[in-house]
Amino acid sequence: MPEGAETIKRAEAIKTAESIAGGVRSSWRHDSGHKHVSGAASYIDDLPAPQGLLHICLGLSTIAHGRIRKLDLETVGRAEGVVLVMTAADVPGENDISPTHRHDEPILAEETVQYVGQPVFAVAAETREQARLAVRLAQIDYEPLPAVLSFAEAREGGALVTEPMTLARGDAAAALRDAPRRITGRMALGGQEHFYLESQIAMAIPGEDDEVRVLSSTQHPTEIQTMVAGALGVPANAVTTEVRRMGGAFGGKETQGNLFAVVAALVAKKTGRAAKVRPDRDDDMAITGKRHDFEIDYAVGFDDAGRILAVEMTYAARCGWSADLSGPVTDRTLFHADNCYYFPDVRLTSEPLKTNTCSHTAFRGFGGPQGMIGGERVIEEVAFALGKDPLEIRKLNLYGPDGRDMTPYHQQVEDNIAPEIIEKLEADSGYQSRRKEIRAFNETSLVIKRGIALTPVKFGISFTLTAYNQAGALVHIYRDGSIHLNHGGTEMGQGLYTKVAQVVAEAFQVDIDRVRITATSTGKVPNTSATAASSGSDINGMAALAACNTIKARLVDFAAENWEVPEEQVAFLPGAVRVGNQKIAFADFVNAAYLARVSLSSTGFYKTPKIHWDRAAGRGRPFYYFSYGAAVSEVAVDTLTGEYRVTRVDILHDVGESLNPALDLGQIEGGFVQGMGWLTTEELWWDDAGRLRTHAPSTYKIPACGDRPHVFNVDLLKDSPNREETIFRSKAVGEPPLMLAISVLHALSDAVASVADHRTCPRLDAPATPERVLMTIERLRAEAAGDDA
Repeated sequence: MPEGAETIKRAEAIKTAESIAGGVRSSWRHDSGHKHVSGAASYIDDLPAPQGLLHICLGLSTIAHGRIRKLDLETVGRAEGVVLVMTAADVPGENDISPTHRHDEPILAEETVQYVGQPVFAVAAETREQARLAVRLAQIDYEPLPAVLSFAEAREGGALVTEPMTLARGDAAAALRDAPRRITGRMALGGQEHFYLESQIAMAIPGEDDEVRVLSSTQHPTEIQTMVAGALGVPANAVTTEVRRMGGAFGGKETQGNLFAVVAALVAKKTGRAAKVRPDRDDDMAITGKRHDFEIDYAVGFDDAGRILAVEMTYAARCGWSADLSGPVTDRTLFHADNCYYFPDVRLTSEPLKTNTCSHTAFRGFGGPQGMIGGERVIEEVAFALGKDPLEIRKLNLYGPDGRDMTPYHQQVEDNIAPEIIEKLEADSGYQSRRKEIRAFNETSLVIKRGIALTPVKFGISFTLTAYNQAGALVHIYRDGSIHLNHGGTEMGQGLYTKVAQVVAEAFQVDIDRVRITATSTGKVPNTSATAASSGSDINGMAALAACNTIKARLVDFAAENWEVPEEQVAFLPGAVRVGNQKIAFADFVNAAYLARVSLSSTGFYKTPKIHWDRAAGRGRPFYYFSYGAAVSEVAVDTLTGEYRVTRVDILHDVGESLNPALDLGQIEGGFVQGMGWLTTEELWWDDAGRLRTHAPSTYKIPACGDRPHVFNVDLLKDSPNREETIFRSKAVGEPPLMLAISVLHALSDAVASVADHRTCPRLDAPATPERVLMTIERLRAEAAGDDA
């Protein structure tokens, strides 16, 4: 595809629907897009400060593990502007914000501290600067305790933050023993900082009696409500959580916002004044969890053709000091270790290790990307062992018919379109001819080596905690025909609000500007699930549609009775309703219904069908369906320095029948670049004392504009509706695109391998920083020289 073709594709995608403006399958603009670029979008820190607003700063532990001998905050309390100093002893309810049943995460540390950056106390002052200065006056005497920081130390200690899981099918040990060929290895895989543009933030406004209103930058308003109620010792109905938008989240605001919201609410209720907490970037990065880093041990048995016969893998995760979401994250890692490949005999085990670091948490893909990386390393090992193109081995081992369709967790793969996507992308991108050209280039180029790789993605869609697969919505129609929409999903820039509004517009056949998008509120829609697991559009769109259909049924009954026509002669048309031979403007029709005392308001509810999961048995159907995609990445590596460029990327991705092609393209582009950053430039580094040294933009490198692939072609798979009954047959698009970036890591591996004539698997670990690339090149050259000698 020629350079710039992605611009043409995007222009084609932004054509609007012919029937109504902003209905489904049209590339309607993001509802806040113009506000984002103009600075008009209001985030919590932009809101007018309530009278008497207090500002909060957290006092953080300076050691990785120790007992608090003495906590002297007297000087802090006397500091200028300080109104309140709060410790764990001041929490009236439960001093815990754990999202699991373990109750292992205190709001403020009590007797011990477990990592550098753990909140020990909070200061509320008249200004943010006063609070920040006062925190520094604290005198804390610690009795240091041994700190577990590395994988080796964690394995030696043997402490886990949650129960591990094993997925198995067949007898992997026996199949490995009997396989004609066997390979074992270990891969190191780094974590990732969320680096949302809007930091963690919460503002609490006290109300009458025990009531409090909490504005929080969170993906999970109901969890915030639950945590605040627990800390205050009040029922959930006393707490209202509200979220209009977030400035990014990526999983980092699913549980990590609990701390800030709870502290703000505690201060607000204790002082009777509104309170806000917004940590600076350094504190935010020190306090909050990241994407889990892993060490992956693998063994693969295969035949001379490259057909995989058996796989054993152990995924050890450095989880941090508390469970947080490490259980479901490491579970999903195992769910995706197979990626698109059938392993006849397989055993996969998680090892969620406890360490004295921040507790790692949800991140786009929720453990799935780490699982896929392990599966793709196995493919790469087999390919290099046989001297074959990794793509050949990938295609040979894909899920398929004849009994090759059962996952390690015993879910049948019924919607497999990976072969179709790979075949089309391989042809459209010119993969084979480019690979030959790259090999020829590398034979004569002494310094610059190029590499190419095509990798697929199969990603399961649904929460693995079955109860989370539910959603609610609230829809009102007013007499003038305008519509009020509210649902349990949250907007973090991904366009969920716009997509659900498109669903409502489509249901009533009105232009989308007739649909008012309102902030997510636990006071309107209760018991919301987190906006995560790529399920936002699926479940909230269906809940909103259910509410619309309830109202429509009432309106059809009204029309049939009032105009004395059969129900089948009532139809919703663009901007109007046809009743028999009459065509009535939508607003006039709605007003007539109001005058006839027809209810124009309804809630809607949806629960994902077919799914079930037995964790103890390691069997079930945890996913409603799978999303698929594939990417071809090409790189150029300077073998003298390890520096590289991603020169071209071609993507073909499956979104079913897209609700909004423009938004989906944006999610694919953004997800890919974020995944590329994780696997290449983003490196988290803790020193021997457990201090995070990569704690700000100056020391932690996310991808910049210049890191974007020079040629970046992205296309949606056409004529491929979801076979399951999802919202207008669409598919989720939030997380799967991130894993398309695995192709970059393998393209780098291909380029690096060329320095030793592709005779051995480079075993390039991630993040593949220039330093790590250079060290791998030097190791391969040394090994090759030794073999030749």
